[in-house]
Amino acid sequence: MTFWSVLRAFCVAVFLSLPIASFAQNTTLDYDAWQSVAQRAENAVENGRASSSALETLRSQIADWREQFLDAQQTNQARITTLESQVAALGTPVEGVDEASDIAARRVELDEQLLRLRTPIVAAEEAYNRADGVIKEIDNLIRERQTEELLSGGPSPLNPAYWAPAIEDFSKSTFAIGAEISSAFQSDAQRKTLWRDFPEVVILLVIGLVLVLRGRRWSLKIVDVLRRYTNRGSGVWRFIASLLQIVLPLFGLAFLVEGAFETGLIGLRGTLLLDQVTNYGLLFLAFWWVAGQLFPKTDDDAVLPIGQSHRAGARWFIAASALILIAAQVLQVMAIYDDWSDATRAVLGLPLLVLTGIVLFRLGTLLRGATVDQLDDDEGRQYRVRMAKLLGQAAIVVAIVGPIIAALGYGTAAARLMFSSIATLMLFGLLLVVQGFIEDVFAFLTRKSGRDDDSLIPVLLGFLLVIASLPILALIWGARWADITEVWTRFQEGFAIGDSRISPIDFITFAVIFAIGYTATRLLQGAMRTTILPRTKLDAGGRNAIVSGIGYVGIFLAALIAISSAGIDLSSLAIVAGALSVGIGFGLQNIVSNFVSGIILLIERPIAEGDWIEVGGKMGYVRGISVRSTRIETFDRTDVIVPNADLVSGMVTNWTRGKTVGRVIVPVGVAYGTDTRKVEDVLLKIAREHPMVLLNPEPSIVFQGFGADSMDFEIRAILRDVNYVLSVKSDMNHLIAARFAEEGIEIPFAQRDVWIRNPETLAQAGPAGLAAQTADEETRE
Repeated sequence: MTFWSVLRAFCVAVFLSLPIASFAQNTTLDYDAWQSVAQRAENAVENGRASSSALETLRSQIADWREQFLDAQQTNQARITTLESQVAALGTPVEGVDEASDIAARRVELDEQLLRLRTPIVAAEEAYNRADGVIKEIDNLIRERQTEELLSGGPSPLNPAYWAPAIEDFSKSTFAIGAEISSAFQSDAQRKTLWRDFPEVVILLVIGLVLVLRGRRWSLKIVDVLRRYTNRGSGVWRFIASLLQIVLPLFGLAFLVEGAFETGLIGLRGTLLLDQVTNYGLLFLAFWWVAGQLFPKTDDDAVLPIGQSHRAGARWFIAASALILIAAQVLQVMAIYDDWSDATRAVLGLPLLVLTGIVLFRLGTLLRGATVDQLDDDEGRQYRVRMAKLLGQAAIVVAIVGPIIAALGYGTAAARLMFSSIATLMLFGLLLVVQGFIEDVFAFLTRKSGRDDDSLIPVLLGFLLVIASLPILALIWGARWADITEVWTRFQEGFAIGDSRISPIDFITFAVIFAIGYTATRLLQGAMRTTILPRTKLDAGGRNAIVSGIGYVGIFLAALIAISSAGIDLSSLAIVAGALSVGIGFGLQNIVSNFVSGIILLIERPIAEGDWIEVGGKMGYVRGISVRSTRIETFDRTDVIVPNADLVSGMVTNWTRGKTVGRVIVPVGVAYGTDTRKVEDVLLKIAREHPMVLLNPEPSIVFQGFGADSMDFEIRAILRDVNYVLSVKSDMNHLIAARFAEEGIEIPFAQRDVWIRNPETLAQAGPAGLAAQTADEETRE
């Protein structure tokens, strides 16, 4: 199976495997038919003589039965839940105490109903376990056969005794195709049919040749036109137009194949090969297209930083790898039809494996040569280069080891290793191309001129793309399609916790309902914040508290409704919840304390957004109260994050709690000998004249006392808005300086006189001592 065939099969199967709701369900299971299928599968596994294809067919049938049994386990669940609640309502019988007759009779009746409803569920569980066990046995048997086939040795192609028979077998098969065509042409009836359909054959062949020979060139011209005349979204349009490089020639191949069949000259061997021509063409065109996208002629479109001359070589080597894979498929078809010997297959396969090794070696060398500028800070480009180098090194190792293994007689293992390596390289290249297309589409939708490497959405989509490619990678390296479907089945089944089973559908249901509830909560918060609450008499802090409370309650209710709608039984999580509670008590106690403190702040509202507070030596305005912490903006325009627990348990000064009125204190000192009453009158006039000072209560002047250098006074006044306390203090200081100058009132400053007790000691020390003495005498503080 080729890489692109695997890709198409995977996409179709994933689409078909998606859960689709049906209008009717057949809950009646034919256990006799199941018994027959299960017995036949168990006998086949026990005997071990059935072919792998027959085992795969049996496995598919049993997998269908297993899915039916899984669905049957949910039968009557609603009714069973109701009966269990009824039994629980009757209470638990007390040992040694006779229960009332009517309650005992009702309990027996309910138990019988429960037993009757649980019987088909128990039967479905037993059948499900049996089907699951048989599937595992079949998978193990097939894997053992695959491993044995892969690791079993065969004749060495280096033995000259096998060369002549191999060449003879290949010649016979090749000439047999020509002999079939010649034999058909010699038939009179066949010739009449050919001449009758000759115009139609010519038209089909001409159209096919034109599309094959000119289709790629036409698509390249379209791409060049889009590159020159488009700006926004040019990468998207070029990518879509480049797909014509595959579509047009592929249609041409389809016309050629149809024309060849219309001649009526194709025999059985030719039919087997022509049936696969479109697949071969798709493989080659896809490889050639990926090569053109990865290693374009222009440097601007290059995905990997490789020189232009090396990019041209890389394109040709990728095309050669596609031709090698096609040749291997053709030889496989001929070998199966003509029943070639193992020696013939080994001899004819060795040249292809050697060519594959050369191609892999050259591609690995080119990938290892990818370099990135040390000054380039694009982490995405650096990561791609590292991956390319790693794949290049692996390709070189495979290129050397593969032919050696084949020469030793392990042709099957060598073919799997080398052909899978080529397909892996192409898958890696395809992912890079599609990732680039995703970035172009995102740039187009967001109206950006080019790709934005810092955007998160393209990266997440690329990650999902890599995850989606893992099944394809598994198929490339020999995994069976049944292995992929088994993983998908397990994923759909979910996992069991206690008596309940949680499936991906439950998670999707939970996510959708929670998203709806979360969106509704946000819409309600927006309506309350912008429409309803502004019409009330509540202040800003009260409105914010109500909006935050609605958010907490809404999210809690959304989660609760989502859990109930998804059918998740929380009682089964009691042990987990208990362990989580212990963890919260020990490891998350600070977080929980801050959370509870945040709720207390919203309810009691000792502080609100916009308040001027002081806590822990930090002073500023409250800018936000969240679940865990409160953000304070200081007067230095810096943010301080304070845990809510500190605001609840510590001492907090709120300067603007409920009002903006506050007091200002302006200290001032005057020289000794100044008339204190005159000072008091001047300061009182200054306080009364300021527009921010309230006259009720009256401002006051306090004679604080006698200081070391001055007589100390204070202006104490109540301001209309305490937020302007610094501005008011500054204004009053300016007015005090001006009025004191007018009134001749002196504002003293500190002075100190220094006395030297032993000046004769300094005199004896010389000029240096005298200079020091003079400096000390002139010192003033």
